[in-house]
Amino acid sequence: MSHPVIALWSHPRSMSTAMERIMRERGDLDCLHEPFMYDYYVHRQVRVMPHFEVQPNHPVSYPEIRDMILARAETGPVFFKDMSYYVMPHIMEDTAFLDRLTNVFLVRDPVASIPSYYKLDPELTREEIGLEAQAMHFDALVAAGRSPLVIVSEDVRADPQRVIGALWAQIGLPHVAAAFDWQNAAPKDWAQVGGWHADVSSASGIRPLTDAERAEQERKFDALAAKVPHLRGELDHHRPFYTRLAAAALKP
Repeated sequence: MSHPVIALWSHPRSMSTAMERIMRERGDLDCLHEPFMYDYYVHRQVRVMPHFEVQPNHPVSYPEIRDMILARAETGPVFFKDMSYYVMPHIMEDTAFLDRLTNVFLVRDPVASIPSYYKLDPELTREEIGLEAQAMHFDALVAAGRSPLVIVSEDVRADPQRVIGALWAQIGLPHVAAAFDWQNAAPKDWAQVGGWHADVSSASGIRPLTDAERAEQERKFDALAAKVPHLRGELDHHRPFYTRLAAAALKP
């Protein structure tokens, strides 16, 4: 029997790991953490990813990773979170796989995500910032007659149960209130990228985003861009993609 496969397409530092944590805490999904990262960084070797300990038994090519996901969906429903830039544009040619996916996109204002990423990887590329690939991915799915959903991390932080509950209702998952109070230990497969997820690994839930934090995000970006001027151009490049995707977001 084939079961649902839910894909969360995100960009780095978009709060996607917190979303994954919620999905894991539900207890009824087989969850994978960025499986297609192996195709991008290990198989194709686009560049070296810092803070990444490659697991020797993990499939590395796109077809092998896809087949692993589908095999796991034979025994139960699967959730995975990944980055659109790992799989675009070639995933759009894989119509059989697309037919199995429920596609959800998560975006966060790049004024917050870019400095967070830069702190961990000062060599980050434009592609790795990720929002442009998400917009291309979203547009391609819409053009192909598919119906992707969008959620915004700022909305999730404002009211996690309401926003994610609305998402679950849209994709056919029952509401599980306990998923928002993280009691389980951080997943073992996060160890391969432990340097990226220290905060969410030790957290017990999602905190609201305050107006003061929003202002601080802008201030921190301005301070960083004064030292690293090209980041201002990256923000100007990516913010329109964020704005356009956010305009399509699910509103409970």
